[in-house]
Amino acid sequence: MTRAIRIHKTGGPEVLRWEEVSVGAPGRGEVRLKQTAVGLNYIDVYHRTGLYPLAGLPAVIGMEAAGVVLEVGAGVTDIEAGRRVAYAGLPPGAYAEERLIPAHRLVPVPDGIDDEHAAAMMLQGMTAYYLLRRVYDVRPGNVILIQAAAGGVGLMVCQWAKHLGATVIGTVGSEEKAELARANGCDHPIVYARENFTERVREITNGEGVDVVYDSVGKDTFEGSLDCLRPLGMMASFGNTSGMVPSFDPGMLTSRGSLFFTRPSLMDYTAKRQDLVAAAKGVFEVVEKGVVKISVNQTYALRDAAGAHRDLEARKTTGSTVLLP
Repeated sequence: MTRAIRIHKTGGPEVLRWEEVSVGAPGRGEVRLKQTAVGLNYIDVYHRTGLYPLAGLPAVIGMEAAGVVLEVGAGVTDIEAGRRVAYAGLPPGAYAEERLIPAHRLVPVPDGIDDEHAAAMMLQGMTAYYLLRRVYDVRPGNVILIQAAAGGVGLMVCQWAKHLGATVIGTVGSEEKAELARANGCDHPIVYARENFTERVREITNGEGVDVVYDSVGKDTFEGSLDCLRPLGMMASFGNTSGMVPSFDPGMLTSRGSLFFTRPSLMDYTAKRQDLVAAAKGVFEVVEKGVVKISVNQTYALRDAAGAHRDLEARKTTGSTVLLP
């Protein structure tokens, strides 16, 4: 027997229960993985609350971890027992000491990256990758706005976009977070608690607006983010920390200058094995070169996942958070 965090019903952090579970032997195409570090992400909250429904309950939540392969099932030829690996994405089940997972969702971890950082960089790092390289291919001279710039994805986007030659504007919740974002490549941190971020973006860009907005906040920032864009600009809405974006009239995009709007998902951008490998490789390369530094600013015991969720939802965390089995 091993232990995992499971939910038997959706709700607040109190529904997260530390329980004994049975893992079993890997089936065809699967591996049994001993997990050494688990990444905390806001999608975990969505699964816990039922905003993103799971296939059934009880269930182990969590979408990202690093660990060591204990055993491989039939048909697995490219990963062997003893290999350090990491993953991000479906199927859920990361909040566990051990688990079964399809081998094709795993990528080897380079020797120069430890398990905590590997667990922290997979989902957030590959999100930054597809936002900056595929959703909108950021080039020198572009001006971008990243909402929640002091969060895990936000700090990576700031560093990576700055390396690509962009001017980076970011919103944050406090002066302390503004300093953190600035230290990670954000040229213009905006403290939204005391400044209207849309007006400030227009001031910074001399009224022109930004080329692209990356928005993980959702409901509270939706229209303001649209108002930050230049004509023909792109808004990528990739999260809902304040709630789901409401239904809207597409005419809102026309009236603001024929804007583009997308609601991307990492699961779609890494659904194919070759895309998953390319995204992971892209993240590992910029981290190993020092272009992007992963800030694991909080660690919790996995059994205390409820406390980690409370702090995440209260916006007490910065950078990346890792749960340790």
